[in-house]
Amino acid sequence: MNHTAPKLRPLQIQTIQHAGDPALLLQDPFHLADEYLILPQVYGPVLYLLDGTRDISGIRRDLSRLFGIRAELGAIEELLAALDQLYLLENERFDSAYQKALARYYKMPHRPMLIAGQGYPEQSQALKAQFDAYLAEVEPIAPMPSSGKLILSPHIDYARGHAVYARVWKEAEAMAKAAELVIILGTDHYGGHHLVTLTRQSYATPYGILPNDQLLVDRLARAIGEENAFAGELYHLGEHSLELALVWLHHMRGGASVPTVPILVGSLLPFLDVPSSPAEHPMLARFLAELRAILRERPNTLLVASGDLAHVGPAFDGEPVDENKLAQIRKLDDEMLDYLSSGNAEGFWQVIKRVRDEHNVCGVAPFYLSLKAAGPVEGRRAGYAVCPADEEGASVVTIGGVVLG
Repeated sequence: MNHTAPKLRPLQIQTIQHAGDPALLLQDPFHLADEYLILPQVYGPVLYLLDGTRDISGIRRDLSRLFGIRAELGAIEELLAALDQLYLLENERFDSAYQKALARYYKMPHRPMLIAGQGYPEQSQALKAQFDAYLAEVEPIAPMPSSGKLILSPHIDYARGHAVYARVWKEAEAMAKAAELVIILGTDHYGGHHLVTLTRQSYATPYGILPNDQLLVDRLARAIGEENAFAGELYHLGEHSLELALVWLHHMRGGASVPTVPILVGSLLPFLDVPSSPAEHPMLARFLAELRAILRERPNTLLVASGDLAHVGPAFDGEPVDENKLAQIRKLDDEMLDYLSSGNAEGFWQVIKRVRDEHNVCGVAPFYLSLKAAGPVEGRRAGYAVCPADEEGASVVTIGGVVLG
């Protein structure tokens, strides 16, 4: 095992309580080992130093110099061995496991449904009955014409968000049925350092497979570079954001299939301190230019953006939400939804930038990028909800929908 300069892979790391003590939960978004690792919180500084610039002696030295922690070489070696066992370090062992997992992924008939059987029925008839019941609860709505271009949908679980989903997709029913191609952008919760992550695998729902339009995926990959496009492809396996919107799309189409281009988009937070717009970033500019070209060539294309709004409270490492804070959240959501429903991507981004995304809006990237790709559009809001995010009622997630023509 070579630990000349060990480097930790991008992981999902959460602070938890374990056996009554603070701990760190390390999970691999690629699920290469199908296991997780729990470490005492004291190991946090060690993980911080695993950036590929230090050998073990350097890690031990900087633990003392930067954090005042004296650590035995043997303890550091044991930690590295545990990380390596689960493929959590960037090295040849991880590369080999990743390539094998990628090969397995492409041998599957489609990307496995992550939430079927838990978040929604895995049998099509039961799913249809459930969604039809959700839709029946929505008041009569004048639907957006079939020429509509863009749907901003939530991706929260259906148990909490079904009323907003039903409102959004009932308004967009004609759009969904008329689409001859669907390009969907969803939040990449786990691989957020990748700005754009494509896949050549097809998604599926209980109604059947939504075939991947691989020719268009290849076009986008050429525009942004193969490495940029596919370095995090296996994030699609563990990410729910596209799936939860595509199930509704497929339902509104009566189970009829349609070619899709599934795209995960990472965090735009690195652009908060950049004077220019995120759309001016060279790679994102090429990505958006290619999307616009596809939309011109394929006029019956529907864009879908899957994202939620605020994530506030102890469940998200924040202070408990009281009535005053909830009023602030609603006010800021209202401002953002005004910009989104008027098709103003830059206005929406300026709100996020002004408040430095203090409410952890997870739909920033899909909402912003889809509006930039769609061009001039206007629409209307389609539902809003404040959803509980912990048992104490101290944390909330807010969601909203917008349908644009």
